[in-house]
Amino acid sequence: MEHILVTGGAGYIGSILCEHLIGTGYKVTVLDNLMYKQQSLFHLCANSRFHLEFGDACDEFRVNELLRNVDVIIPLAAIVGAKACDRNSQLAQSVNLESIRLLNRLRSPDQLIIFPNTNSGYGTNSGDFYCTEETPLEPITLYGKTKVQAELELLDSPNVITFRLATVFGISPRMRLDLLVNHFVYAAATDNYIVIFEKDFKRNYVHIRDVADCFLYAIENADQMAGYAYNLGLDEANLSKEELALKIKEYVPDFYIHFSEIGSDPDKRNYIVSNQKLKDAGFLAKRSLDAGIQELLKGFHMMNYSIYKNV
Repeated sequence: MEHILVTGGAGYIGSILCEHLIGTGYKVTVLDNLMYKQQSLFHLCANSRFHLEFGDACDEFRVNELLRNVDVIIPLAAIVGAKACDRNSQLAQSVNLESIRLLNRLRSPDQLIIFPNTNSGYGTNSGDFYCTEETPLEPITLYGKTKVQAELELLDSPNVITFRLATVFGISPRMRLDLLVNHFVYAAATDNYIVIFEKDFKRNYVHIRDVADCFLYAIENADQMAGYAYNLGLDEANLSKEELALKIKEYVPDFYIHFSEIGSDPDKRNYIVSNQKLKDAGFLAKRSLDAGIQELLKGFHMMNYSIYKNV
């Protein structure tokens, strides 16, 4: 039974990923400081293969102890998003970059690292051509710069796989509403209107459970995949903000959409992404944007908006 350490495992992606890992038969240890007071892993507590360590991913003593008995490391602990990073730049630098350097220094070369980067590093491109893994990364925010730097340093080390994640969507026990699809659907479901700036700016999207499945696939195919970065997104979901809003309107007909000339994305994200390299490696994201919108509409009938924002 392989043992996997997931830092930040109680977060948005982690609480789904840990469920998938345990369901597949892996032993999972989560290191998380529960900074949002989340209870997202309660449903795993009855399983003997799940263990939670309360602590900080930057704590060298704690991390070194936990690394002794694990085969795979998935560092999800991060200050996520441009606004959250700008609020506390020192913390963002520490968690997003220094904690990754710590893990990489303390681990054995035999221990596999699967690292989630963001494809917002492609942000300054025009959206007129497909970004591949060879496209230059041009992050302009602290969030993008720390994640890109961490990826570059990891890929100089053995036994590493990195994924440049598209904008993730879908329901999670530790829900987030600052992600674009989740935010737009929430606005449609609750306010029935939205004001959108930079309506023609494009980006790629991917369902949270496809992300979890891809990480599982990487563990099982590490011999072939290690040493490389992969874009992870849904091929048919390279959409502009306008196209996304109109797709949601198909399910919420009275959704009023207003396009504004005022406002800008701090990441300047405007790109379309090719996921062909990952497809060639044998993995294809399958959960559709339509299915995700319907899932989110169901979920938003059951939640309280105020506790699910990062900033």
